[in-house]
Amino acid sequence: MTSFDAVLEEAGEFGRCQKRIFALLCMVSMPWAGVYVGIVFQGFTPDHWCRDPELVQRREACGWSGADTRRLTLPRVNVSGEPIMSSCTQYEMDWNATDTTCDLTQLDLQGAPTHSCREGWEYDYEGRSSFVTEFDLVCADSWLVDLFQSTLNIGFLIGSIAIGYLADRFGRRLSFLMSNLLNAITGVLVAVAPNYSSLLVFRTLFGFGVKGGWVAGYVLITELVGVQYRRTVGVLYQMFFSVGILLLPLLAYFIRDWRWLQVVITAPYAIFLCYYWFIPESPRWLLSMNQTSKAVKITEQVAKENRRTLSKNIQTLCDDNADSSSASFMDLIRTPKMRKHTCILSFNWFTSAVVYQGLIMRLGILGGNVYVDFLISGLVEFPAAFLILFTIERLGRRLPFATANIVAGTSCFITAFIPEYMFWLRTVVACVGRLGITMAFEMVVFVNTELYPTFVRNFGVSVCSTLCDVGGIVAPFLLYRLAVIWMELPLIIFGSLAFVAGGLVLLLPETRGVPLPDTIDDIEFPERSEVMSLSQQWFCWMLLDVTSNTVDAAGELCT
Repeated sequence: MTSFDAVLEEAGEFGRCQKRIFALLCMVSMPWAGVYVGIVFQGFTPDHWCRDPELVQRREACGWSGADTRRLTLPRVNVSGEPIMSSCTQYEMDWNATDTTCDLTQLDLQGAPTHSCREGWEYDYEGRSSFVTEFDLVCADSWLVDLFQSTLNIGFLIGSIAIGYLADRFGRRLSFLMSNLLNAITGVLVAVAPNYSSLLVFRTLFGFGVKGGWVAGYVLITELVGVQYRRTVGVLYQMFFSVGILLLPLLAYFIRDWRWLQVVITAPYAIFLCYYWFIPESPRWLLSMNQTSKAVKITEQVAKENRRTLSKNIQTLCDDNADSSSASFMDLIRTPKMRKHTCILSFNWFTSAVVYQGLIMRLGILGGNVYVDFLISGLVEFPAAFLILFTIERLGRRLPFATANIVAGTSCFITAFIPEYMFWLRTVVACVGRLGITMAFEMVVFVNTELYPTFVRNFGVSVCSTLCDVGGIVAPFLLYRLAVIWMELPLIIFGSLAFVAGGLVLLLPETRGVPLPDTIDDIEFPERSEVMSLSQQWFCWMLLDVTSNTVDAAGELCT
């Protein structure tokens, strides 16, 4: 029997064919950025105040400016210890009374009764619209903005599990294409949702397909390349998410209506349906399903496009990575070290999602130029991938992973206490934090795969990564609700989570240069595996000392 990895060496581990497929699949990461953090623009909450038709008439009759009118006729409330104009209350006053003066300086509204907004709100948003301004999701209903983002992550959570199962049952390619068809349909439904309730339903369905399709594409490309290229391909595949982060503020700047922005974000998923003619099914999956003839045919096509020639033993192709036993959740927690790995990795998935998503969404509530701030913060994500590739083979996995979390946590703490007038210092420190959490988010993916044995590896990553979606559900509520109490309070929470995550990573074993574990015993008793390996090598060379007189022959047999 011939292993697929051996045949792939002949066909080309990362040749012309894999590069073409990789380039096509990388495009899938870009629109996902718009789906994941598009709320910054689609759900932007601008400055707002109570609509008062009588006051508007009085303002026009007296020639008052809008800014002066708001400054002198809106009640004051304390937010984070500072008095600001109220967005949710107004004075109870008859502006049409004949004795009302046109001299704003003569108006004395101190002590006048106030009440909540009754006629809706006015928004200072320069002719733009978001679903917040359209559905008036402010004041008592502001928590519904949090729910909008949380429903997306609920869709992610359910969809990644469901589509992951379908990808194992019916194939990576079919699951990828079907999820993109679902994305195209539900994305348009989000854009035409007539009311907020239907918007939530369609948003959840949109999330159901988006992450599952992205994961199916990730699995497909990593199964098509050689072992030595998987890590690089995986990191670069995620890096294209950062490309989408850069494109999003440019699109949002020119597309003023949130519904049309949703259509533009959705359009690529319809285009991805054309991949039916350009990407093959995973030969590894076909082999695991005993569809050897199809796997052989696809592998021959890969070799042909790579201009390679295959040997005749391809007809005996088999999957040397196929799981020999079924995995269960108990396998992840039954033994001490497996239990420790599961807890630490799950917490890191949760922290990465909360801090990463929270830092991005925070840009929408800072009051600056959200387009410029978003663009600058997106630029710092690119060095993350290159730092990972540069450090993991030199310093290992554990130290860069822990450092990335600790740097992110430190930056959050420092940013919270830098005065607002030191704008550029705040920006630089915040960008360093964004870089750190981006590195941590990208590293947790492949570190997770290296800390579980073969038969439970895929299942273990799926279970741990569900905490990522739980973090995404929690993040909006942490950010928006705590910011009402104190604008910098979410940063304190984010920093604390990142610090704890970084400290826990130091409790994990180093995996650089360590073979991937095959059994739970390899995890629980790594020293036993090393001793057995050395003993086997010693026995082999002793045997060859008797049976062989040449170093070349000995090296060939013992390796």
